[in-house]
Amino acid sequence: MPVNVEIREAAPREAVAIARVINEAYQVEAFFKVGDRTNPREIADYLEAETFLVAVDAGDEVVAAVRVTIADRAGHLGMLAVADARKGTGLGRRLIEAAEAFAIERGCDSMDLEVASPRTELPNFYRKFGYELSGTSEWPEHARHELKQPANFLIMSKSLAAVRQREEVVGHQH
Repeated sequence: MPVNVEIREAAPREAVAIARVINEAYQVEAFFKVGDRTNPREIADYLEAETFLVAVDAGDEVVAAVRVTIADRAGHLGMLAVADARKGTGLGRRLIEAAEAFAIERGCDSMDLEVASPRTELPNFYRKFGYELSGTSEWPEHARHELKQPANFLIMSKSLAAVRQREEVVGHQH
């Protein structure tokens, strides 16, 4: 299936669609966690202070999303989700690259993310994009009741200096 989509900043009216895509993608976590990953109210709250980048198809339907936050000179990406029908089409890669470009445009030197420790396939996925394990953090106390087994977060980080240099070289070629 060709990936004919536009990646852009999400609008507040898209909170329901974003929550739907995220919850569909995160159903894979049902083996260690109870309940949906998010809800439209939480997404709407995030959209007031943060950014979601979305991939939309020709019908303007949200088919993928990623949350991007900026703090000082550090970017953070999270809630990366691709609709099941679009998995394996390169949309995850395109959203990661878009999130990094978004952070670079805002002066960030690094990008980090967290993966849930039971998702043992994710560190290798993110390593393909240059992320390396940089620490761990505890599962939030208020959400521990959702866990079916012990879990924490693996923090992965990436310097954006090489990405910035590559973009500058590409930009000078055009």
